[in-house]
Amino acid sequence: MTIKITHTRREGTLIEGTSRNDGSKEILRTRHYASGYTTLAKWSRDLGCWYLPYSRDKRTSPPMLEALAERLRAEEFEVTVTIDETDRRSFAEAEQDRVERAEGRAARFGGYADTAARNSEAAWKSSHEISERFAFGQPILIGHHSEGRARRDHARMDNAMRKSISEHDRAEHWSGRAQAASHYERFRKDPGRTLRRLDTLRADLRAVEKWQASKSAKGYSRNPDDPELTIRHQELTEEIEHWQQVIKDAEANGFKVWSKTDFTRGDFVLYRGTWYEVLRVNPKSVTIPHIHNGTGQHIVRATDNRRDGWTWTAPYDDVSGRKSADEMQQPPQAEAAEDQKQAEQSPPVEDLAPAAEIHHSSPWHAEGRRWAHCHHATEEGPTPASAPATGEDRQEGMVLVLITSKNSHRSRKRALWAMTRREAQAVCGDSRTSGRSYMLTWTDRPGTEGADWEWVADNGSHAPVLAELSITPRREWAAAPQAPAAEAA
Repeated sequence: MTIKITHTRREGTLIEGTSRNDGSKEILRTRHYASGYTTLAKWSRDLGCWYLPYSRDKRTSPPMLEALAERLRAEEFEVTVTIDETDRRSFAEAEQDRVERAEGRAARFGGYADTAARNSEAAWKSSHEISERFAFGQPILIGHHSEGRARRDHARMDNAMRKSISEHDRAEHWSGRAQAASHYERFRKDPGRTLRRLDTLRADLRAVEKWQASKSAKGYSRNPDDPELTIRHQELTEEIEHWQQVIKDAEANGFKVWSKTDFTRGDFVLYRGTWYEVLRVNPKSVTIPHIHNGTGQHIVRATDNRRDGWTWTAPYDDVSGRKSADEMQQPPQAEAAEDQKQAEQSPPVEDLAPAAEIHHSSPWHAEGRRWAHCHHATEEGPTPASAPATGEDRQEGMVLVLITSKNSHRSRKRALWAMTRREAQAVCGDSRTSGRSYMLTWTDRPGTEGADWEWVADNGSHAPVLAELSITPRREWAAAPQAPAAEAA
């Protein structure tokens, strides 16, 4: 039987004609650094043959494939090598295939996660059912006829609980991979990342054009008659056109591509959540005061540079906004409203109640960041913290106090108490009701009990705060009818 090694950019490197236990596996699965054969072949059940990973849409190394063929011939195999670099697929076809494969992975990994979660729950229930025999602390009676069974039950409980924990970890692993796969297309088409990718591709295209013109690029020269340069030029052109269309689509949806024409010295640029005064305008970035000056600051002016003249460059693909010096002189109330609007447009940290009004009134230290301002999310849009009260009746309306934890991934919100809006503001605004890993919030529209939220045990840690504020919370909830948006405004 003849082993056929073929390479095309459309299909990659395939190794066909082998059979089980014929001795070829040992060669294909052994690295040979002298020949450059360092990416080991893998078996594909779908293709029914061996293949080299990451070889699709790429140029191969003919000497490496010839060396692999010689190693197989040394073991008395008949081997042929065929290379066709012109057989390729367009970049759009390749990108669409990658997106579809990512969607398939997301569905497959999601299934793995669901199965592991069910296994974890079943193992936990099994352990819990066995433990019912020892609910009142029944010890193992040494020498009694029940000793053997009791020890076996303890071993079964231990094994079931260990399996539950293992399956839970497995479910989290596959859930994370499913989430990553489902975000693949959004990750690839992120406008900022796409702009940086376009800069790299254009630089590569300029280098190829220089080599074709018998010029040096990237520190060396290449044969202008090399057919690989023609293929590479076509690939880069197609890829640049594809990503340029992605940027056009993003602009049609409201994305702004910033450039040096948008800024002048003295303007302010929004960079990573802080406004910096522009010290100099460059072709690909703006020079600003060093970002160390922005720690805990909302606006950093040139006169605020405390780092002995240190500066920083903010690339245009990482810029979020621009204001003139006159616009930065607006009253503090207008600035607060603008900040609230930007906070509303930015991605939320944790979506507790999408259709409800949620208030975070306590500072929360998490990963070096400090939540020091209230966040209000309503169905009608953002409401500034300085907005006037809507009436005494609104303050006396019932709300639900929730507890949320750092890195919590619970499917339902956790409710502690029901109380009036005024009482909830006092409780959640007290610094003693938040910690390094949790905080209290409140909402008047939590959703449906059991489906969207559930009661959790009150461990009594906040009892002194409730007593000092003279608040008696309830553990029952009856949602009151909400006023229309026009009347509540």
